[in-house]
Amino acid sequence: MKKIIIFLAAVVSIFIVIVLVTNMQKNQKLENNPYQTKDLKPETIDQLDDPLYQNIILPDELNAKLDNKEDVTVYFFSPVCSYCNKTTPIVSPLAEEMDIDLVQLNVWEFEEAWDDYNLEVTPVIIHYENGKEKDRITGYGEKEAFENFFKENVK
Repeated sequence: MKKIIIFLAAVVSIFIVIVLVTNMQKNQKLENNPYQTKDLKPETIDQLDDPLYQNIILPDELNAKLDNKEDVTVYFFSPVCSYCNKTTPIVSPLAEEMDIDLVQLNVWEFEEAWDDYNLEVTPVIIHYENGKEKDRITGYGEKEAFENFFKENVK
């Protein structure tokens, strides 16, 4: 009986250590994240270290740019969207290569963006000029389609 109690205590101790380490790693990952909150969905947390998702803009920041009549190109995405997961590796490097500041707004975290920016699907890239929508490209596409969109609307 004594051996069973010792064994159960060891198993419970190991479980507690695993939970503590996991929580510490999560909290460490959430420190200074671009979303400025620790209340993030797991799929977003998984992307925090991904170099393709490092130009995050928050809705308030985007609204300020649009209110100030600035030009801005926004990539609306969701970490749970399979088309976004195929599109991001195309558009993020392309925008960088073309010297375009492509800001990224996560509609999984900010669901109000669907209505605020008249979104019907993800991914979608919208280019705003003087605070007004000039054009958008929606869905997954080949690199050439995004390159043409950037050339025609941003450059």
